[in-house]
Amino acid sequence: MDVDAYLARLDLPVPAAADLAALRVLQERHLTRVPFENLSLHLGETIELTEAALFDKIVLRRRGGFCYELNGLFAALLRALGFEATLHAAQVYGPDGTPGPPLDHACVLAHLDGELWLADVGFGRFSKQPLRLSAVEPQPDGECEYLLLDAEHGDVDVLQDGQLLYRLERRPRRLSDFLPMAWWQSTSPDSHFTQNLTCSRLTTQGRVTLSGTHLIETVDGERHELDLPDEQAVRLAYRVYFGIRLTRLPVPPREHPLTAPAPNPTMNPS
Repeated sequence: MDVDAYLARLDLPVPAAADLAALRVLQERHLTRVPFENLSLHLGETIELTEAALFDKIVLRRRGGFCYELNGLFAALLRALGFEATLHAAQVYGPDGTPGPPLDHACVLAHLDGELWLADVGFGRFSKQPLRLSAVEPQPDGECEYLLLDAEHGDVDVLQDGQLLYRLERRPRRLSDFLPMAWWQSTSPDSHFTQNLTCSRLTTQGRVTLSGTHLIETVDGERHELDLPDEQAVRLAYRVYFGIRLTRLPVPPREHPLTAPAPNPTMNPS
């Protein structure tokens, strides 16, 4: 781990101590500097869950990633800085309120002075600050309110503004444990990530998201939307808003071979 290069990516100095104050700064800066994105899936790039591959992508090539990539590398950074940090699996709740399959999300727990803190930089819109796992009271972050509740088998349910987000396992995991689910998420036509193209990050005033050619920017609670007119405008948006320089654009999901609808034999191809 080249800690200096990673911290330069976040525009941060080496923290004076591996404490809660440093964790708070690292998490919020990560969310503002490193986008949550699934461009690799629509660029034909392979998802590699090794520290070296993730460092090359996120730090050296200044890209982002999805949960396994972002939290996988963030956990490695925390450990290199002296934190006791472990990766954990979670099941993301669906719209009907039922948890999804095991290991369909990865997040980080940091152990500080006998307390566990949930630090998640790979869920998209999530808390800007670490959440204390043992807290019984709501934990606001300025935009949303988070509540952590005990669930069966020692798991923890994470709620955002009263809505169930995911069920967190207390058992630590290795990054390699997520390989099968990462493969499914990046290849299955039933995966949310193969059906959608997104690039999003926190800003000092809100959030900016680019989904295909649709740009959404929230500034001080006001939402602004714009459909970009051409490929040049999309490339510029990736560069200006996310610092991503692409030699080619990702294929929109509707044109992706994994998600394209099967031909209907009753329809006239002409």
